[in-house]
Amino acid sequence: MEKNELIPHLFRTEYSKITAVLCKLFGFEHIEIAEDLASDTFLSASEIWGLKGLPENPVAWLYTVAKNKAKNYLRHESVFQKKVAAQLKYSAAATDHTPEIDLSDQNIQDSQLQMMFAICHPAIIAEAQIGLALRILCGFGIEEIADAFLSNKETITKRLQRAKDKLRAEQIKIEFPGPADIHKRLETVLRTLYLLFNEGYYSASHNSSIRKDLCLEAMRLTSLLIAHEATNTPAVHALLALMSFQSSRFEARINPAGEMVLYDDQDTSLWNRELILQGEAFLHTASQGNELTKYHLEAGIAYWHTIKADTPEKWNFILQFYNHLLQLEYSPMAALNRTYALSKAKGKPAAIAEALKLNLSALHLYHVLLGELYTGIDNAKAMACFETALELAVAPADQKVIRQKMERCR
Repeated sequence: MEKNELIPHLFRTEYSKITAVLCKLFGFEHIEIAEDLASDTFLSASEIWGLKGLPENPVAWLYTVAKNKAKNYLRHESVFQKKVAAQLKYSAAATDHTPEIDLSDQNIQDSQLQMMFAICHPAIIAEAQIGLALRILCGFGIEEIADAFLSNKETITKRLQRAKDKLRAEQIKIEFPGPADIHKRLETVLRTLYLLFNEGYYSASHNSSIRKDLCLEAMRLTSLLIAHEATNTPAVHALLALMSFQSSRFEARINPAGEMVLYDDQDTSLWNRELILQGEAFLHTASQGNELTKYHLEAGIAYWHTIKADTPEKWNFILQFYNHLLQLEYSPMAALNRTYALSKAKGKPAAIAEALKLNLSALHLYHVLLGELYTGIDNAKAMACFETALELAVAPADQKVIRQKMERCR
């Protein structure tokens, strides 16, 4: 791999590891220092590698430089003498006894897990949790985060700064919750990872590489939870099963022109069988025990979507999963999807009757669903529904899909 390719690759994989370890060392009070030191490490790599060529072990080189930069900072900056030294139980005079910067695999993993629990604190709003996860745990730049949220750099910068200020004000520590709190906090972490994955999988952004990276990072962070005994729970396995099933169809969902491909039109040869098998393994493990979460139910739905056959058995299973899901946690999208499953299992007339009870007329997807259900029964009504959906849709990708459905209805 050439230098111009290697440095961006290593930034994505190693920046977050270095940042997590340094943040754990400095605490949220000095999080910007940790980020700056990590960034400076890669700036040094860009300059020195350009002059002297690539080192024999680029990752080890980065870790060594990061350690040295952190130690130099701790030796020379007054913040160490006045604040950090006391917290680390070093005397102000002991400038020659700076703490060891531990960039071992185990400490990196522990630091990232502890950081995950810290930034997923209930005091931080969900969008800010995702933004901090992308920045600190995934190494995303501000522009990339803005792209993921369909926002701008200024808005994202302010959002992240407010979140950091809140972490400082609440004096949130970068550590694992105690045994009494870990289950409750784990629910928040799983919700954040679930939203992070969905931000990539369902995002209207046209930057397909960013969307895929969001999903992969959500899966990587969820895998860290499985690797830790205290967080290796059925719910975590269920979430990773869901992510595996969904991401298995990633390549088939977007055509070479970057346009969305509807489920019925997807080329199954593009589905990733390895990810499907991985999802099945995680779902099997998730079924051990008595816990049933929304992730179990959504993983079950996603599993049946990896079976292309359009059979009554398939749609009856999906319908039952949606019935349980709505009882557990109602959402408009789940209600819409459940109605579509009902149409496949029980027929369009039964689904139309249920759809009219939903009262979701403000959502363009509601009118898309009605248009689908009326197609073949009353095409004039179907076209009227699609036209309403087109008026309500904002994203160009959604508008294009609706126009495709209108063409099929004519």
